[in-house]
Amino acid sequence: MQYGIYEIIKNTVSLIATKIFHRQARLIRYPCYIRNGKYINFNHGFTSGYCCRLESIKVGDTFGVISFGKNVKIGDYVHIASASSVKIGDNVLIASHVFISDLDHGSYNDREQVLPNTPPDCRKIYSSPIEIGNNVWIGENVVILKGVKIGNGSVIGASSVVTKSIEENSMVVGSPATIIKRFNENKEKWEEI
Repeated sequence: MQYGIYEIIKNTVSLIATKIFHRQARLIRYPCYIRNGKYINFNHGFTSGYCCRLESIKVGDTFGVISFGKNVKIGDYVHIASASSVKIGDNVLIASHVFISDLDHGSYNDREQVLPNTPPDCRKIYSSPIEIGNNVWIGENVVILKGVKIGNGSVIGASSVVTKSIEENSMVVGSPATIIKRFNENKEKWEEI
């Protein structure tokens, strides 16, 4: 990949900052907004694009934890927020403009509901862990919501909204995301559902 002189300078500054503040990571491109960084665990080979936002949210006395596996690469403008736990496996590739959050402001189910006249930032935070397996590819503009588990080897198509767990080796698209293909290991090919 050919970089211009400005890009080379920006990457060099980012590399120096990465090695000072986040030694495990390969390269965190700045600006990168990290809130409560001691609860965000980078691993070997972690690489980010520009303008990412990684947030550990405090609820009561506890902070959410974000854990990256080895060789995770995330694109520009990725926003990950955790009030409980977001675990991302090894060799995960996340495109730009992806939003991953294990929390909601308020509850809207049949058992417990927030009143609409309550300001959103005053509503109780509800969270449920997210787990993304190894070798997962997450396309551009994807949204992954609380309580979701994505199995190893899965592909999440661009602009999908993932509201439910996805089995391993599945390809999903849409809003809400639905499975369109599964990998058949015997035939070594993706097959339509």
